[in-house]
Amino acid sequence: MTDLFDHPAFASPPAQGARSAARRRAAAKRRRRRRLRTTLVVAVVLAVVGGVAVATWDSVSGLLVNPFSRAAEDYPGPGGASVEVEIPQGATGTVMGEVLVDAGVVASLGAFRDAFAQNPAAKGIQPGTYALLTEMKASDAVAALVKNEKIETKVTIPEGFTAAQALERITSVAGISKEDLDAAIADPESIGLPAEADGVVEGWLFPATYVVTPKDTAVTVLSQMIAKTLAELDAQGIAPENRLDILKKASIVEREAPPGFLGEVSRVIANRLDRGEPLGMDAVDAYGLGKPAAQITSDEFRDASLPYASRQHKGLPPTPIGNPGAAAIEAAANPPEGPWLWYVTVNLDSGETKFTDKYDEFQTYKKEFKAWEAAQAEDGDD
Repeated sequence: MTDLFDHPAFASPPAQGARSAARRRAAAKRRRRRRLRTTLVVAVVLAVVGGVAVATWDSVSGLLVNPFSRAAEDYPGPGGASVEVEIPQGATGTVMGEVLVDAGVVASLGAFRDAFAQNPAAKGIQPGTYALLTEMKASDAVAALVKNEKIETKVTIPEGFTAAQALERITSVAGISKEDLDAAIADPESIGLPAEADGVVEGWLFPATYVVTPKDTAVTVLSQMIAKTLAELDAQGIAPENRLDILKKASIVEREAPPGFLGEVSRVIANRLDRGEPLGMDAVDAYGLGKPAAQITSDEFRDASLPYASRQHKGLPPTPIGNPGAAAIEAAANPPEGPWLWYVTVNLDSGETKFTDKYDEFQTYKKEFKAWEAAQAEDGDD
């Protein structure tokens, strides 16, 4: 974990397809508007405060931190009763200090902040559940956290994470080395990976929050994730011979479908497969090339030597392209009826997505999206 008084150190999944550039422009526009509003509010507040600052200082000074005042309140230690404290994943230093104050471990956020700053190893504190004491001296509390002797750690794998992202998350949060994870994957039987996976864990690491204790190993963690996928497939009545294809479809649905449209996208996949056509879905190509669809060149889309070139090869990709959740698996197994062959998300802010089985309508929807994208770019230049 990086400096916990800055921003959380955990990365989000990579941007999806061509929509990322438009999202960035829209976000930039919103930030500029917020900055303008903030500037106006600050100006008004300063104007008002200028006339009343002397009269109100005594009433608010207790709420402010004065760097020249006495030291922050701290317990003398060594501590009282045992208490379990959870440092959440991605917590800032402020959040961490507030957790300890609320649990009665340290006397004040200021004392924790000072102790954190004075301990060079504090930047290595990891999220998890720790056994501490009430009324500890802040420096002792930081020293205990620095040891990273967690009772347990919670590792969250979001829907759609690739295996590489999931393994990196396990390493960064739970502290299980990449070497140990790779060694476990090299022995599929040890982690319960079914034969149809052909030694590939992609698609089989179920997205969920897992509790990892110091006794857990790469084998036990991966086994738990794969077992959860198998349990979900069984719960949905998916026969073993259909598991891999369902996971492939579900992983595409997870990466391609806007919220609320998993079933419709699954139907598009089924219809294209039934017609013997290439899937032609950007998320597949992006996975194979390891970069966002917006960065894929025309030559790369047309390169039949690439195994994940979804416009060149018929059928499903060689492997799943991520790890789908329960809803995507259900959508892949039971797509709604419909004739659709194409779809376009025409508004990335609202998520409005239009489906059709007519190519000319598909082209119209593409133009509608381009118009929306151009409008966002124009607004961003204002």
